[in-house]
Amino acid sequence: MTGMPNEDTPGPLPFVVVPGMLCDASLWRDVEFPEGHDVHHVELRRADVEALAEDVLAAVAGPFLLVGLSLGAIVGFEALRRAPERVAGLCVMATNAGAPRPEQYAAWRAMDELIAAGRFTDVVERTLPDMFPDRRPTPGDERRYRAMAHAVGAGAARALLAAQATRTDAADVLRAARCPAVVLAGARDVLCPPAFHRAIADAVPGAVLTLLPDAGHLLPWQRPDAVTAALRDLLAATAGTAPASTTATTP
Repeated sequence: MTGMPNEDTPGPLPFVVVPGMLCDASLWRDVEFPEGHDVHHVELRRADVEALAEDVLAAVAGPFLLVGLSLGAIVGFEALRRAPERVAGLCVMATNAGAPRPEQYAAWRAMDELIAAGRFTDVVERTLPDMFPDRRPTPGDERRYRAMAHAVGAGAARALLAAQATRTDAADVLRAARCPAVVLAGARDVLCPPAFHRAIADAVPGAVLTLLPDAGHLLPWQRPDAVTAALRDLLAATAGTAPASTTATTP
């Protein structure tokens, strides 16, 4: 992770940003985080969601704004379970708050076996299409995704495949949440469709859901403008100026 824990001094809330599987901080390079707020990127490297949540909570001292994509959001739900008083606001996207399904366990085992056999590149190629709208990446998309996934590496990928299997249903955590929350969903996300995000927004009191019609799974990459707007909305909500729960669609 980057950045050292803050001292307990007043100031703008920091952002703690958590990526998904085979993703790193470069995923967020086109997102404009609000000025004046520290941004701490957490690297996911451990084989248990609870341990990963502890890494998130250790990124800063005191309250923070949690931003998570896919597995990063799932880790964020666990951080919220463990320390709800620390999470001052929640921005989640391209994710699923449900428990793993049997076919997911099987897919994760198959990918782990490939990596163990020295075929990490095969796993990258297998996952690549699902990151993009309608499974149709451009050649530039393919190059960027491959570079990011290989920067994360086989060792971290195996750890996170194991971590995926330790996650639990987060519905109870979300219903108990009392922090502002914004939820982003790509309408063309083949991994985490809009229905997953409606369930999250329905569970969190006062949550705001935004559906992005032309987006797939990697929203900070594919719609950095919408993610930037969501972060501003989250800041407004923490100041008590956000609207009541709603569902919006942006072009």
